[in-house]
Amino acid sequence: MVKKITQEEFQQEKTGLVLVDFYADWCGPCKMVSPIIDELSEEIESIQFRKVNVDDENEFARKYNVLSIPTLILFKEGQELDRVVGFSPKPRLKSWLESHK
Repeated sequence: MVKKITQEEFQQEKTGLVLVDFYADWCGPCKMVSPIIDELSEEIESIQFRKVNVDDENEFARKYNVLSIPTLILFKEGQELDRVVGFSPKPRLKSWLESHK
């Protein structure tokens, strides 16, 4: 299961690769990508997987210019490395993540 975090908690997790899934409970595509992210978190141990609810953490989402959801942002040592906006199938997401390991 992917850990849901706040902006404060994210500030404390600035080591290595961290994928943050910006989502909302009411978002259909977010509900489709969520189980994929859960599966990938079990398969790729070198990346930390986190979730941020944009309705609860809208300042955090604004800080990273999240305008559409789902938005997946990959951070390395606390700096944005890359992002994917919208739904993507598992093979594409897995390939994208593995290209950054």
